[in-house]
Amino acid sequence: MLSFSVTPCLLHHNRVVLHAPFSFTVRSSSSTFQQIEVSKTDRDLSSELYSAVSFPKIQVAKRVVLVRHGQSTWNEEGRIQGSSDFSVLTKKGEAQAETSRQMLIDDSFDVCFSSPLIRSKRTAEIIWGARKEEILTDYNLREIDLYSFQGLLKHEGKAKFGAAYRQWQVDAANFNIDGHYPVRELWARARSCWTKILAHESRSVLVVAHNAVNQALVATAIGLGTEYFRILLQSNCGVSVLDFTPQAEGGSPHICLNRLNQTPNSPVAGGSSAGRKTSKRIILVCHGSTEGDSEIAQASLDYSADQPMNMLGVIQSQKTAELLLDLKVSSIISSPKTACVKTAEAISRVQEAADCLGADCVPRYVEMKQIDELDIEDILQQSKKNADAVDVVPPSQAGWLKGLEAEVSSRVWNKSGKAWESLLSELDVSEIEKIVVVVGDPAVNIALMGHCLNLRKEWMEPFHLDAGSISVMDFPDGPTGRGVIRCINYTAHLGRWSIPITRTTVDDEEF
Repeated sequence: MLSFSVTPCLLHHNRVVLHAPFSFTVRSSSSTFQQIEVSKTDRDLSSELYSAVSFPKIQVAKRVVLVRHGQSTWNEEGRIQGSSDFSVLTKKGEAQAETSRQMLIDDSFDVCFSSPLIRSKRTAEIIWGARKEEILTDYNLREIDLYSFQGLLKHEGKAKFGAAYRQWQVDAANFNIDGHYPVRELWARARSCWTKILAHESRSVLVVAHNAVNQALVATAIGLGTEYFRILLQSNCGVSVLDFTPQAEGGSPHICLNRLNQTPNSPVAGGSSAGRKTSKRIILVCHGSTEGDSEIAQASLDYSADQPMNMLGVIQSQKTAELLLDLKVSSIISSPKTACVKTAEAISRVQEAADCLGADCVPRYVEMKQIDELDIEDILQQSKKNADAVDVVPPSQAGWLKGLEAEVSSRVWNKSGKAWESLLSELDVSEIEKIVVVVGDPAVNIALMGHCLNLRKEWMEPFHLDAGSISVMDFPDGPTGRGVIRCINYTAHLGRWSIPITRTTVDDEEF
């Protein structure tokens, strides 16, 4: 089962490295200077408000698959689209949509919601294929309204609007144009979209829309505010999956972000993060499936045993190593547990054979380290002791965090925080480009993502990772800046050795 329970809670930013409120100075079109300050308190308040809002009650479990449209003509030109409807898919965009169709071909979608804009509607038509059900368009799924910005090339926007364009780049949540706050309006619109989607009688839903609105849909689903705009990336035809599970006592459903931005192309390919070039990156790798992942081993809840990978896990680790071959990895840091070490060694072997494999002209040297802070199995053993009193779910299943006592989850969070400090120090070196691969248990990798996003320990619950998956975090402003999540729980590289993105929900009460 791939369901996950989460109770909404308030968000506070408590990253290991805390920064004071920041400000920046920009020149307006009238050649005067304006000081813009974004306080930590304002950012906290935004997410507190969104996390406190309940979703409508649902009767059955629902899986919602979000897809961004393929590359459009205005994407290709670098023109600001907003909610305008003058661009169409390029040939590349059509091909991306076809790849997404193949990726989702075996699912059992009951309904498709689409933005009415041409680029999104065409993507939906390609993915929906020969299905007989009509595609439902919803005007609220249109892209963010950018008013006077729409239709301008980016350099034109900078020249014409000066300070306003600068604020759009660095403080989008408070960006104001033509008397509107586009990002705030978008977040409110996303909430109304969820009300309509969850009210539909379907159980498996496809939603095809746009970059910004899909970001808002993901963020509002897990209770994050407007300050997370441009933090959860949505690439052309990227697929994100959310699971909604009803609570027995009614009320707002449990929500799980099963994966974020599974793209038709490699998630580690060169490019930008939220429009900015990045040279610092952390890649979280979950070790391959272990002997302890069998149903018999799960029943025993023996978390303390240092389990080796099974044959499936060995294949998964090799597939991950091959995916990372196109990157020049600087260092690999792993938990000292056997499955993590063996996965790290597989990645290292392929990296160091890059010249023989035609990926590089010279041999590569990859530094390998093991740090105890990535090993949390001793902490998880605490949950075994209380297994008779608490409904603890094995860590190989999505939702295991639900069963952990507060003390256990606090210890996981605190220990992972020390690991996060070490990883940031690893990035903060003189090298212009630095790619650090981290191999750990899904639980510790989830906690590391939470630290990257400046969340509290309670926010570990909405996330899920599979064996052999990768999650990518970019740091366009360096290790002291905010991390940008390029993808979460990417498994396309595993092929037949992965858990499908979607699955049939017929006669299955949970995902």
